[in-house]
Amino acid sequence: MKRTLAITCLAIGLMLSPIVAYSTDSDKDTNHSGPVAFVKNSVITTKIKTKLAAKIHLGSLKDIKVDTDKNGVVWLSGTAHSQTEVDTAVSIAQNTKGVVEVHNNIKIQQTD
Repeated sequence: MKRTLAITCLAIGLMLSPIVAYSTDSDKDTNHSGPVAFVKNSVITTKIKTKLAAKIHLGSLKDIKVDTDKNGVVWLSGTAHSQTEVDTAVSIAQNTKGVVEVHNNIKIQQTD
């Protein structure tokens, strides 16, 4: 039973993959991207967030937000405790496959 369900799901997935891969926006607006670009952006963002999570011992790297556009440009924002943490986050983003450019908007949190 489980094998039949798995084979059925696989067959449906294989039939739908060309539709996802070749679908495009009908209005050709440059601000919108298709499903393939969205998946690519999500993969890049997830890779960066995973690497940041592995460095959680550095303190506030968990407070850094990551956004990726359809061209592989990454925006980092949020707060960090030191310039070292900022540099680490930027380095992680720059060294992630698929990233073309990194914009750093991370603020250093002042301690009282």
